[in-house]
Amino acid sequence: MSELLPQLIQQLFNGLSLGAIYALIAIGYTMVYGIIGMINFAHGEIYMIGAYAGLVTLSVIGTQSGLPVAVVIGLMLLVSALLTGVYGFVVEQVAYKPVRHGPRLVALISAIGMSIFLQNWVALGQGARDMAVPSLIPGAMRFGTEGGFEIYIPYSRVLIIVVAVALMIALTLYIKHSRMGRASRACSQDMHMANLLGIDTNRVISFTFILGAMLAAVGGVLIALAVGKLNPFIGFLVGIKAFTAAVLGGIGSIPGAMLGGLLLGVAETFAAAYISSEYKDIVAFGLLVLILLFRPTGLLGKPEVEKV
Repeated sequence: MSELLPQLIQQLFNGLSLGAIYALIAIGYTMVYGIIGMINFAHGEIYMIGAYAGLVTLSVIGTQSGLPVAVVIGLMLLVSALLTGVYGFVVEQVAYKPVRHGPRLVALISAIGMSIFLQNWVALGQGARDMAVPSLIPGAMRFGTEGGFEIYIPYSRVLIIVVAVALMIALTLYIKHSRMGRASRACSQDMHMANLLGIDTNRVISFTFILGAMLAAVGGVLIALAVGKLNPFIGFLVGIKAFTAAVLGGIGSIPGAMLGGLLLGVAETFAAAYISSEYKDIVAFGLLVLILLFRPTGLLGKPEVEKV
C-alpha cells in the first residue's frame, strides 16, 4: 500500500510527458481543421521528419563539438522547426490548395497519398531501419525510500514538459494578441467574410500549416532525444493518436487539443502500467469511441451552428 502513491506519481509523470508530445502534434490538426475544415493526415509524417532533421543537425554538429548541451539542443530545435515549416508549406500547396474547394473525400485521399509519399521519401533517403539518437540529457531525479518504490524522472522527459508548456502558453498569447492570430480566428469563424474584409485567407491557411508543422517538429526532436531511436514509420501511429487527442479535446479548439493530448497520454500510460502494454492502444481508441458516442464535439468543442 505504501508503494501505491509513488507508483501513481511515476505513471502520472510518464503520462504527462507523453501527452505533451501528443498535444504539440494535435494543435496542428486542430488549427488546420478550425480554419479550412479538413484533416491533415500527413501531419504525423511532418513530426517524423522533424525528428530526423534534429538527428541530422546533431550529426553535423557532432556530440564532441564542445558546445554546451543547451546550445546543441537549441540548434536542433531551430533547424528542425525551420525545415519542417517548409515541408508544412509544401504539403499545403501541393496536397490541399488545389483541392480545397472540391469534395472532402478528394482532400482526404490527397492527404493520405502525401503521408505515404513522405514515409517512403525519408525511408529512401535515410534507410528504413531504426536509427540511434545519442543521449544528450542523461541522468534523472530520483525520489523514494531505500528498499521501496523509487520515482524515476529523467531530465529528458522534464525538458519535454517544460518546452511543451512554454510553447503552448506562447501560442495562446500569439493567437490572442497578434495580428496574424486575430486573422486566424476570423478565418475560423467565417472564411468568406474574412476574405471580404480584406484578410489574405491564403496566407492565413499557409501560416497555419507552417506553425502546426513547427510545433510537431519540436515534439519529434524532444521525443527522439528521450527515447533514443527513430525510423521513418514512427509518424503514422503517433499522428493517429494525436488526431484522437484533438477529437477528444474538441477538434478546432486549441485548449481542447492541449487537454486531449494530456488526457490521452495519461490514459495510455496508466493502461500500460496497470492492465498491460498490449492494451494501451485499445484504451486510447476506446476513449475516442466513448467521446464520439456521448460528446461528439469533444470535451471543449462547441457544436457547429449552421449559418443561414
